Amino acid sequence: MARSLDGLVLSPVADQAPGQVGTRTRFTYHEEDGRIWAEYTGGDVVRGHLVGTRADDTLDFRYIQLKQDGTTSSGHCVSTVVDLADGRVRLDERWEWESQEGSGTSTVEELPLS
Repeated sequence: MARSLDGLVLSPVADQAPGQVGTRTRFTYHEEDGRIWAEYTGGDVVRGHLVGTRADDTLDFRYIQLKQDGTTSSGHCVSTVVDLADGRVRLDERWEWESQEGSGTSTVEELPLS
């Protein structure tokens, strides 16, 4: 199993469609006893939260976010945790909106220490 996500800050490696998370979005993860949660903000997202579970290297969570235009949206995501060769963590994500049409894939990676 990959290392704990607790305290890690991750960011998407590419921008999604307008109004969604992008390279300026930062996710701060927490993990305890198979439970995960995170706060995120940046880019088009004013405030977002996710909450779910971790079983081995699979995360299963729901997310909700408030966007710059004042609208909210929510969805479901299943992610695979991958340990990168340089010691950082990557999440390969499969997501689907529940509050609107749309689904896709994305990748977020732990930010390098500067």
